[in-house]
Amino acid sequence: MGCAHGKGCLPRHARDRGSSAAAAKRLPGAQGGATLGRAAVPGAGLVLEHAALAVPGLYPDSPARVPQDAHLVATRFAGDPDLHLFAVFDGHGAAGAACAAFARDALPRLLLASAASLAADPAAAFRAAMLAANAEMHAAPAVDDSMSGTTAVAALVAGPELHVANVGDSRAVAGVWRAGRVVAEDLSWDQTPFRADERARVRACGARVMSVEQVEGMRDPDAEGWAPDEGDPPRVWARDGLYPGTAFTRSLGDLAAEAVGVVADPEVKSVHITPAHLFFVVASDGVFEFLSSQKVVDMVAMYQDPRDACSAIAAESYKLWLEHENRTDDITIIIVHIRDSENSGPAGSDKVDYGSVGAPIAVHTIQSEMPIFVPSEVNGCAATEVQSSSSGSPTERSLSCVAPSPTHPLLTRGRISDASKAVQTERPASQPGQTWHQVDGGAELERSVQRSTPPASC
Repeated sequence: MGCAHGKGCLPRHARDRGSSAAAAKRLPGAQGGATLGRAAVPGAGLVLEHAALAVPGLYPDSPARVPQDAHLVATRFAGDPDLHLFAVFDGHGAAGAACAAFARDALPRLLLASAASLAADPAAAFRAAMLAANAEMHAAPAVDDSMSGTTAVAALVAGPELHVANVGDSRAVAGVWRAGRVVAEDLSWDQTPFRADERARVRACGARVMSVEQVEGMRDPDAEGWAPDEGDPPRVWARDGLYPGTAFTRSLGDLAAEAVGVVADPEVKSVHITPAHLFFVVASDGVFEFLSSQKVVDMVAMYQDPRDACSAIAAESYKLWLEHENRTDDITIIIVHIRDSENSGPAGSDKVDYGSVGAPIAVHTIQSEMPIFVPSEVNGCAATEVQSSSSGSPTERSLSCVAPSPTHPLLTRGRISDASKAVQTERPASQPGQTWHQVDGGAELERSVQRSTPPASC
């Protein structure tokens, strides 16, 4: 997990596979680019086309540093063709890589153990699994999580529903067609001391919230005017010591920080997949440190092939990191296009004629469905259904309404019919989650939105 700022370069009009693959090869450790996978969601008439890419961070002062990101792509989860799990873990601290890898392996196992409750109450199932993973990590003799830990953001496609559970500041975001544009719908909320509700919660547990400058007496310790892009961010400190100093308020691991409110309770959001939802992204803050949700959505929408979008976003993030610092963070991104099962074209092509914009994705590049849980090496670009690799306030958070790039294919070639526009509504957190199905094709991803907020605990 990076604690500094940075951004990267986008090959703006790269429409073919070769251009983005070349961009990925320029990124150390990217190994030529992302690979493509496909998974059907028969219960919802959808197909998911997904790509994942992990790029190790550049740390000139620590050339032997091990990448601390991990991720998981598990299609046909629990043997169910309508369940598909995508997750990213961003480790931090001296044992960050071990913490991220531990969480990557533990979370799906623990979710499988409660498979019966997963469909009935996904928020409760995610909470139980993440809290159990946290407890197991504390007890694991091979993982020293006293001052190390990991974020975790997991997106579960369950038929026509999408459920996202998050602890920390990795992020999930959907690209939604609305009012003639593709807008970013945040599927998770960064849990950091920038959020007033999270500051209040950790302070109630005895924490101090200050930047490094405030701790060192360079700024008023009581001031709260932190700017996201200026200076050191607000951090969580024990009342009587200079630890843990975390720039996030929830995580897995971080045993020493639990006493001051840094907990493993996830926030869970559920949405119904509708024809307005074109894709979703799950990524570490190596991507989102300097790219907004809307910018990432705009970049994904520029490319018909999710591998090209992965490469472009990773290159942009890498470049921007180096513009701000002498290093980069680890960069991990998963992009999932949601397509109609009867339409094999690119995301949204059932709603618009792409004409001459790019070539359709070749079927031979798509890997067939397989069972889950095949770990891969940390530096690798991750691939298919089976591959896992180590590599704002939520209260009123709604869709961003920033116009996409002028080169956006949906804007240059046509528009979605008004009938496919999605309407977002809230439902009580106590209402059980819906059945999980998702489909292939630029199709459904919206219905009602469920947000589950765990109790404030220390």
